[in-house]
Amino acid sequence: MIATVVWGTGNVGRAAIRAVDAHPALDLTGVLVHSPGKVGRDAGELGGLGRELGVAASSDIGAVLAAGPQAVVYAASGDIRPTEALADITRAMRAGAVVVTPALYALYDQRNAPPELREPVLAAVADGGGSLFVSGVDPGWGNDVLPLLISGLGTTVDVLRCQEIFDYSTYDQPDSVRYLIGMGQPMGYTPPMLMATVPTMVWGGQIRLMARALGVELDEIRETLERRPLEDTVRTRTMGEFEAGTQGAVRFEVQGIVGRQPRIVIEHVTRIHPSCAPDWPSPPNGVGAHRVVVEGRPRIEVTIEATDEGENRSAGGNATAVGRLVGAIDWLADAKPGLYDALDVPLRPALGKLGRRQR
Repeated sequence: MIATVVWGTGNVGRAAIRAVDAHPALDLTGVLVHSPGKVGRDAGELGGLGRELGVAASSDIGAVLAAGPQAVVYAASGDIRPTEALADITRAMRAGAVVVTPALYALYDQRNAPPELREPVLAAVADGGGSLFVSGVDPGWGNDVLPLLISGLGTTVDVLRCQEIFDYSTYDQPDSVRYLIGMGQPMGYTPPMLMATVPTMVWGGQIRLMARALGVELDEIRETLERRPLEDTVRTRTMGEFEAGTQGAVRFEVQGIVGRQPRIVIEHVTRIHPSCAPDWPSPPNGVGAHRVVVEGRPRIEVTIEATDEGENRSAGGNATAVGRLVGAIDWLADAKPGLYDALDVPLRPALGKLGRRQR
């Protein structure tokens, strides 16, 4: 069994606790938290399992890493603290751990990551013998391995499009929804996530990764952006009221340009209420979905809906992204120490999980 620590217990960390507990090759040995109110609480409670796992949450990073875990699921946010996230991750790698995380966007395509990010990671590999695999929560598989797999079914491919389509009214993360994405803010407010070049910083690595897999040369990466205001004030179950006239929907694309045309596209369509921008793509269930569209011959469209934590499709997206990361741990543990991306790490069947109950 691979001794595994989950670092962070937010939307991603909750799903990570459940995924590690369910994995037949992993043993949850520690949980790291930042909030004093979570210290000492059982991992099963924090993960929403409804039963205890006998692992108490700790805020003592040094003590948890000194116990020598073989793997760490780094589930703490890197959105507004990338420097701190990098320091945490390299610290775990220097302790000899395999680390999987969605926190460092630029390492989606690790071969073309900035030297100031890549070099500290490679130094940590050399110092401690750990490994790192980064994949997104949007989810990563929806912007790399799935579209690449589906593209191979076509005779010709004109455009490869990946879509995330979500109503964020059920997403319990107000700081990200209100301030990073800007829902409920005046239309004159420019959300950090929508500033020029930021979408490319976040999703450009996946565009480059797919281009590399498809054997094409990118001319450039472009961005498009549309925003719509709410026509009426709406109230959400998890995040309260969003006023009429404030931002209610966002649609943007990160486009990989090949031969002067957008050929590889990652598109996000997000709303705080289904009444906003009804002419934009909507998920079949009205809540959320991920979709891959291959424009070519034949035209292929695949839509995936995932549900977790009751009927929460946002949590389902987190859970499948976490499943990709946690499912890679035993492969990484057997591989040589290094820095890996989605083209390196295979997406494997649910070996040993079929019909298995959580421990």
